Amino acid sequence: MGRNKKFKLTFHNSLSQRSEPSEELRHKSTCFTSAAGQVRVSTSIISTMSMNSDIPSLLNSDHNTDPISLACDDEDELLEQAYMDHLDQVSVEPERSRRKRTAGDEPLTLWLPERERYLEELINLEGRGRNTSDICSTCLSDSEERKHKAIYECLDCFGRQLQCKGCIVAEHSTNPLHRIREWNGVFFVKTKLKALGLRIQLGHARGERCANPEPCPSDNFTVIDTHAIHSLSLDFCGCGHSSQLHTVQLLRHRFYPATTRNPKTATTFRALEVFELLSYASKVSVFEYYQALSRLTDNTGTDPPNDRYPNLLLSVREWRYLKMMKRSGRGHDPEGPIAATKEGDCAVLCPACPHPDKNLSEGWENAPPEKSWLYGLFLGIDANFRLKRKHVSNDRVDPDLGQGFAYFVEEKQYKAYLEKHKDGTEPKSTCSRHDAVNLSNTKPGQSHAATGVGTIECARHNMKRPNAVGDLQFGERYCNMDYLFWRSLFTSKLKVINVSYDIACQWSINLRRRMFELDHEFFVYNGQTYIKFLVPKFHLPAHVVACRTRFSFNFTVGVGRTDGEAPERGWAEVNPLAASTKEMGPGSRRDTLDAHFGDYNWRKVIGMGPTLLRKLRAAANDMADQTIAHEELTASLPPETILEWTKEVEAWEKDPQPDSKKPTPYDVKVQLPTQAAVRLQMAESEASDLASGKDIALDVNITPSVLIATGLDLEAEQRSIKADTSKVWLHSQDRQKTRLQLRNNALSRKIAFWTARQQLYIPTVVVLRRMDAQAAQGRTSPLPVHEFPLWLPSQIKSQVAFDTRLGEIEWELRKAQADEALEGVRRNLQIRSYLFKFKDQNVRGQHANTRARNAIATVQARIDACAEEYRAAHTALLSLGTLLGRVGWQDQLRPLAAEDIRQISGEDGVGQGSQHLSWIWKTRGVAGMGENDEVFRDTFRIEWYKSRARAMRFTEEVALLVEEMERVLRFFKWQQESWRAKAEHWSQSAVGGTPRGEGLQAYAERQAALRGDLSAHFSKMWLPLKSYIEQAHQRIAAAALGTSHVIVLAGPSEHVSLS
Repeated sequence: MGRNKKFKLTFHNSLSQRSEPSEELRHKSTCFTSAAGQVRVSTSIISTMSMNSDIPSLLNSDHNTDPISLACDDEDELLEQAYMDHLDQVSVEPERSRRKRTAGDEPLTLWLPERERYLEELINLEGRGRNTSDICSTCLSDSEERKHKAIYECLDCFGRQLQCKGCIVAEHSTNPLHRIREWNGVFFVKTKLKALGLRIQLGHARGERCANPEPCPSDNFTVIDTHAIHSLSLDFCGCGHSSQLHTVQLLRHRFYPATTRNPKTATTFRALEVFELLSYASKVSVFEYYQALSRLTDNTGTDPPNDRYPNLLLSVREWRYLKMMKRSGRGHDPEGPIAATKEGDCAVLCPACPHPDKNLSEGWENAPPEKSWLYGLFLGIDANFRLKRKHVSNDRVDPDLGQGFAYFVEEKQYKAYLEKHKDGTEPKSTCSRHDAVNLSNTKPGQSHAATGVGTIECARHNMKRPNAVGDLQFGERYCNMDYLFWRSLFTSKLKVINVSYDIACQWSINLRRRMFELDHEFFVYNGQTYIKFLVPKFHLPAHVVACRTRFSFNFTVGVGRTDGEAPERGWAEVNPLAASTKEMGPGSRRDTLDAHFGDYNWRKVIGMGPTLLRKLRAAANDMADQTIAHEELTASLPPETILEWTKEVEAWEKDPQPDSKKPTPYDVKVQLPTQAAVRLQMAESEASDLASGKDIALDVNITPSVLIATGLDLEAEQRSIKADTSKVWLHSQDRQKTRLQLRNNALSRKIAFWTARQQLYIPTVVVLRRMDAQAAQGRTSPLPVHEFPLWLPSQIKSQVAFDTRLGEIEWELRKAQADEALEGVRRNLQIRSYLFKFKDQNVRGQHANTRARNAIATVQARIDACAEEYRAAHTALLSLGTLLGRVGWQDQLRPLAAEDIRQISGEDGVGQGSQHLSWIWKTRGVAGMGENDEVFRDTFRIEWYKSRARAMRFTEEVALLVEEMERVLRFFKWQQESWRAKAEHWSQSAVGGTPRGEGLQAYAERQAALRGDLSAHFSKMWLPLKSYIEQAHQRIAAAALGTSHVIVLAGPSEHVSLS
């Protein structure tokens, strides 16, 4: 944009101080002022961060330089050599040079010539290979008479070696779960170590036999392992050498017993661990896993293993519960693992979210308002209607083992609360229909005990929160979500809470009253907590216009680039479980989902290093882009205007009042006229002319404005009939053809009546009608009514003479028509997008899908109709513009191509963040484009506000990401100290020298070491952090040198930026 030369550029810090930058200069960007005064528009970063030693040398480096001087130095001098070396090795988005392709880039091409050799070797393994000797190589040192035939081979030992019966049994006394096969002289057949005489002794050292062995019942013990289901001869210890409990003897050999009394089946720890990770990664069910193991044991059906699926199902559930208790440190509680466990204690916490007494800097609770947003909690509320549960079993028969220890709320209290509100009715919405508009009749199905689940989770890092998930019984009712919201924040001490919910505009209205009824002491409304309600960015376009500014993340201070859609992303992880969990009992389902939520959270934790760095790198780059763009826009506007707008928007940001009816700075102040408004204005003008004796009407009932307006209505009917005609084909029903013909007849009569009155105002139109009649003489069929030319002024052009006042009337009506049609396109695109999303997430079954598709098709037809109406209006405006000498309007109303008709693009779903939009989302109207025009000024006012908001949100995002990185490292440090304290406690306790004490201490130390390793790994990974931020501010500073009026992003209430 152009530069305003009136502004004077001054520096708060002299460039002569470059050699020894002041402390203020290290932590603040150079600030520019204009003759009109200093202008403040952005967010604090470094000054609002806690700069401690948790991120060594990332931000507290000695390498601090004036940003203006940085803009003038060579790039290689900006970083220390250590940083440059690290950038070459860092694994996050490395700079990769193109290398020459080799044959190894096409491995399948290399394998194809070798496939016969591979096949040959596979077949060779069916025989004995080179081990054709009948002499057992293991028995060579024994006497000749003791030698046995080598006919047994182990499939799991390394290498191929045939052994005799005695040797293979002796060698597998410590590997009883290996698979053995026997050479029958022609081919190998399966056999078992049990059949060869192997017996397993529990409770004693290797090779030691029990003086009083106790065989398992029927001397047939089944063990489920990763590669087969085995049958063993197993003896328990009965001599008292070890614990008399058979379950304990099995557990000490890493066999998990299926029952607590007289166990006859066990699953190896290895098999349970494999299934646990496999189920988290692929969502495989226990049944599918067991079927695979059964087929690995026998894939012919001639010798299937005994059915142990119920045993494995029970073992998996118990195993997950025990691992959850172990990982959360409940086994280290001196008061008892179960008795001392509180609700939510077993959940994996988000290390980047604020946790008082765990990862917040000292004094955070006393932070001033301009910094307190850094310590805010972001919550996302949503429901998932795929995770249904049928009426299978009940809580008495199938209780959940967790009892509210992890993510699901405690069921008894939850149901007791819901019972009190079972007869409650939901208030009617004052916003859009939040039942997905036309899909409100789509039903989830019958015979369901739960129609889905609701959740409250971390909206920035997409992690489930403790005690924040619960079943839904009749859809997404307020009482369900209220209870989950209350439980999620029950113990919170935070001062700032940002709540994202797709119906926040409605749900928040009476929330204070409902929370008071639920808990009189709930802290959210104690006067000390600031809570903001927002609508996720993707959902926001479906709301009414008033909600799109009051509940927008884009226009809210202190939220960065949060989009609020985190719950939606999380559902994709658990939705594949719906097929199996819907058939489970209530307790089993909750335990299963708890386990998957826990693993999901853990994967988020260990992946937070590259995730946060990737986000920061992108945010720093976008911060520079948006800041520079905003500075350029500001430089093109008068300073007094900027000061006026800044004052207005800052006043609103301090007290947004989302429930207020007052307009926001982002609301349009100058409304564009609608067709109805234009027609009313013309009718009033004609009434005034009539009263003053200037009436030019030639018909009592048809005035000039009525003539043109009626012509536009007839044109609209023609388009509608044309669309319906295209749907009629040879085999259409007679009813459809009859209805269309009646519409054609009615339109023909209307056009005949209208053309008769048209001749009064445009007599020369008779010439055009005569020409039409001559052209129609060669037609074999009558002209369809929807193709009949109306010859409005825009169609006549200059072919014949007519009163230009009629053209002026049509111009005004066409402008309003174009605006309305374009708004119709935008509105229906938003509705279509919302319907698609609702269908993908919630609609299942042929009947429901058909209904959903019909609803979407109806909306698509509206889009097409609005687009055709706009194109007709635009064509008319082109003709009238040339005729009447109107210019400038095409800057706002452009030709509408098919590729322009698309939903708002951009990473955040509404386009405010990146502005990669179709032009239809940027236009305002067709008023004159002079600088004194109210519409022009209002357009630039709103665009300046949005530009300012974009720059502020990206600057906030950088600040939030740096704060979150510090919180992650503090959280790991807190966890490390907590685990070491547990280890210290048990080392000095009465069980310190016992196996139990050693196990407790070893596990605690291992967990502490893990947190230390994660902290060190992330710290090293985040070394480039400072360079990314510095480079962004160098770009801003360099751009500032080329502009005459620069606004430095500083903060909601202070001038601060990164050094």
